[in-house]
Amino acid sequence: MKKYLISDEGCFYKANLHSHSTVSDGELAPEEMKKLYMDNGYSIIAFTDHNRFVTHNELSDNNFLALNGVENAADETGKPDFFDRCCDICYIALSPERKLHPFQNEKNVISNPEYSPLEVNYSSEDVNMMIETGLKNGFFATYNHPTWSLENFERYMSYSGMNAMEIFNFSSSVDGYDEYNAAIYDDMLRSGKRLFCIATDDNHNRAPKSCHWDSFGGFTMIKASSLKYEDVTSALLKGDFYASRGPIINALWLDTEDYSIHIVCEKAVKIVCTRGGRRCRAVYAKEQGKKYLSEEKFSINRNDIYFRITVFDESGLTADTNAYFIDTLEVDFSKPIFVE
Repeated sequence: MKKYLISDEGCFYKANLHSHSTVSDGELAPEEMKKLYMDNGYSIIAFTDHNRFVTHNELSDNNFLALNGVENAADETGKPDFFDRCCDICYIALSPERKLHPFQNEKNVISNPEYSPLEVNYSSEDVNMMIETGLKNGFFATYNHPTWSLENFERYMSYSGMNAMEIFNFSSSVDGYDEYNAAIYDDMLRSGKRLFCIATDDNHNRAPKSCHWDSFGGFTMIKASSLKYEDVTSALLKGDFYASRGPIINALWLDTEDYSIHIVCEKAVKIVCTRGGRRCRAVYAKEQGKKYLSEEKFSINRNDIYFRITVFDESGLTADTNAYFIDTLEVDFSKPIFVE
């Protein structure tokens, strides 16, 4: 039998979960972003302008969903420009009815509810307080672009509670940063943090028709029962999605007979299964005499902490599944198990 790790029900919807419009420092108005992204195959944008939580429910229709969000930062002070570290977190409201900033509730409303009432320092304590407050007030929290933020191992390992982290941020990559953060994701997972991974544009659209245009480089494919707001945010909370820079994943399941992990994808030249230890496995289309791989299976082991799968296309771009922890899969290791 198949135990689907990404739901087999519903449809995949292409989403950009980190974006900036003219509400803050982006160049395009929200309605312009909607048209641009829909013209390029997207169904969902999370509008996450800096510090301002502004709803855009009027943009949603049968073919497009505007998720309401905000990006807030804890910034280091006392250093020259561009040497100051920061921690940026995006918050996506789980309900379209949410009208208050993630750091507000009905008992803590300031005169302008679009702005954050919290003054935070660049400290682990304040970042964790921000995350916890956002979660309590009905938001999905993601940790953003750690490379651009100059965050180091000690710092990002001190954060807790976020739902997901950006395994890829396109805007930072366009600016020259190595913002494919698979190693940082594994650092967090090996430490026991249980969080998902997303890929985003973080677009500002300041350089149209140039190499610095920061749209359409990182996206998240969300498997939801419909394009209704709470169906999509429910899928986010369950982890029914994968992160991509281009490749497409169609299905992911656990075979409950032999506990093999199966992935179905499109035009892969390499598929890698990463586990919590040094037991990695890469499969290549070339070694099988094929141009592309469309399906592969991998084993699991009682000593594995988790597994996640990465699909590579012929351009070297990746699609990454979320991590799945072995202790949540109800594997019976007394049964014969598929061995690679």
